Amino acid sequence: MPSRITPSPFPHPTSTLPFWRTDLHRLDDHRSTEHLPAECDVLIIGAGYAGVTTAYHLLDGNPLPPSIVILEARQACSGATARNGGHIRPEIYFGMPAYIQKYGLKMAIEMSNFEISHLQLFKDLVEKERIDCEFTLTRSMDVFLEEEPALKCKEAYDYMVESGLTSMNDVQFTPAKYAEGVSGVKGAKGCFSFPAAHIWPYKFIMHLLSVALSRGANLQTTTPVLSVSPTVDPEDGKSTVLTPRGVIKARKIVFASNGYTAGIAPEYMDKIVPCRGICSRITASENGSSLPYLSNSYCIRKEGAYDYLIPRADGSIIVGGARAAFWHDRKTWYDVTNDEELIKPASNYFDGFMQRTFRGWENSGAVTEMVWSGIMGYTSDSLPHVGLVPTIPCTICPPTPPCFTPSATSPSSTTPATSCSSNVPSPSFITNTTSQKNNKFIAAGFNGHGMPVIFRATRALASMILDDRVTFEHTGLPQVFRTSLERLRSAQDDLRRLA
Repeated sequence: MPSRITPSPFPHPTSTLPFWRTDLHRLDDHRSTEHLPAECDVLIIGAGYAGVTTAYHLLDGNPLPPSIVILEARQACSGATARNGGHIRPEIYFGMPAYIQKYGLKMAIEMSNFEISHLQLFKDLVEKERIDCEFTLTRSMDVFLEEEPALKCKEAYDYMVESGLTSMNDVQFTPAKYAEGVSGVKGAKGCFSFPAAHIWPYKFIMHLLSVALSRGANLQTTTPVLSVSPTVDPEDGKSTVLTPRGVIKARKIVFASNGYTAGIAPEYMDKIVPCRGICSRITASENGSSLPYLSNSYCIRKEGAYDYLIPRADGSIIVGGARAAFWHDRKTWYDVTNDEELIKPASNYFDGFMQRTFRGWENSGAVTEMVWSGIMGYTSDSLPHVGLVPTIPCTICPPTPPCFTPSATSPSSTTPATSCSSNVPSPSFITNTTSQKNNKFIAAGFNGHGMPVIFRATRALASMILDDRVTFEHTGLPQVFRTSLERLRSAQDDLRRLA
């Protein structure tokens, strides 16, 4: 039996308004066809970063593309992608000691280089597709407000330099004596700087979505998925997907549903958990004064929590994090799918943030213009789930119908299909059944860090979808990203230790 049941595993119909969605694209609430297609080759659940880039990769340069339908519960790019900080900030040094300890030096280097490569990939893609999304290459400052954590990171940094990690070549450490002057952050006890970028994420994704639709993809917004048949129909080799607008059948399914994944793929219950975050936009006050100039993006760390920000070309600042205000209160963020509301303990956190954090901002008149919340997908082992979904048979239900009520076969039904009483098998039911055909793929659970991960992850996923002979090992992705039975069986729970 599952250890928890999420009260509302689906996206809420309405939500707080993020800045990134204040300039909506013409495809925001688009439906390519009036009626839901009866079938398709590839059905993608989710029209955010993971879902849209999967479609883009499946179609890019493909003379014989599959038929693709993208289902989105709300509007296109209305979930986590349009609610983040717009920060493309690869993990170059801070998480490396933990990676080295868990996975070894070689894999840690591979993971870091994988993320770093996204900076050039974004630049190339923006130029190739001529995407107007305010893409900006910059440097990011990682600032410590406590001396002990700064020194520990410096020790780890020295070890990695001595180990010959080439990724350290463009990382610079500034000690406490100069940290405040270099970073501009009051009370800085040490800081690192390294390459990063930032972007208007909604505009980036919506442009790629328009490219995918121009190449034949079918988008259906405000069409939430209620359930997915756990097995394929032996007669046509397709899975059945139930929505309030009817049923659609597909040869292959892609879960690009991030924090909402467990609601429609119960094998990921407790493995991908919806976690709520909060973000803001800070601007100059209405008196017409301009804000001081910031050239870098930032992550500011204190007492195990952090805040992050990017400066925008219009002079405004996007600031997120605020964990110091709410992380201790688990019920405000853990296993929460409600982005209609702010995280109440943090709702006023960003007021005066720039004045109390940065030198020279005390009389800036900076004010909090907007605050919004968003739902991220955090994983029990802090790694994304990418690849072919492991086949997990249910030993409780009879094989026909396989954990799927008759209502799921009726196109006119608007009632969610009912899972079996077990909901998700306990670890004892998870067995190795690779001989059974599976047609479901996943790219989800990015732990609030999807920007420097997803593009290459979905490119690899697309190669697996297009050619059954391509296995995860052939894709060039870090092997630790591969979703597997072992990870679904594991009792590891990083989130419970964090809270």
